[in-house]
Amino acid sequence: MSLFSGHPTPDPVKPGQESVWDYPRPAICEPTTRRIQIIHHGVQLVDSRNAWRTLETSHPPTYYIPRDDIAMDFLKPNPRRTMCEWKGQAHYFDCVIEDERLDAVAWTYPDPTPSFEGIRDHLAFYPDPLDQCLVDGEQITPQPGQFYGGWISQYEAGPFKGIPGSRFW
Repeated sequence: MSLFSGHPTPDPVKPGQESVWDYPRPAICEPTTRRIQIIHHGVQLVDSRNAWRTLETSHPPTYYIPRDDIAMDFLKPNPRRTMCEWKGQAHYFDCVIEDERLDAVAWTYPDPTPSFEGIRDHLAFYPDPLDQCLVDGEQITPQPGQFYGGWISQYEAGPFKGIPGSRFW
């Protein structure tokens, strides 16, 4: 990555990759057939081929999974709420497995804006605190920065928002 007047130079795109710099702004959502899995403390929390992904310039995808593909017994509502300028108000869930509670590790948009209707009542997960987050069997890398929930896999070329110096990208 190189910077020119504060703007990053996109990394080279390898075969089978997309540049996150070709993703739109404002963000969009679209269905994906990639297999999305989450395993934590030996519990399969997610196994889906019915996810949606949100795409935004400079961000790796965030995957939204339908509730039917989630072990919802391990998720408990959290009172936290946030507002996204494109998606609407997010509601959060804690993940509770045995004696461990991961606060606000998942979120959903129960009443999204019309452009994001596809992710209504689907849940996304911050990958960082979870043992395994997989895209097509590959362990992903969490998007840098504590705020973001993107999943970096072999399918994306960066650089990715969240690294030092990327605040105003």
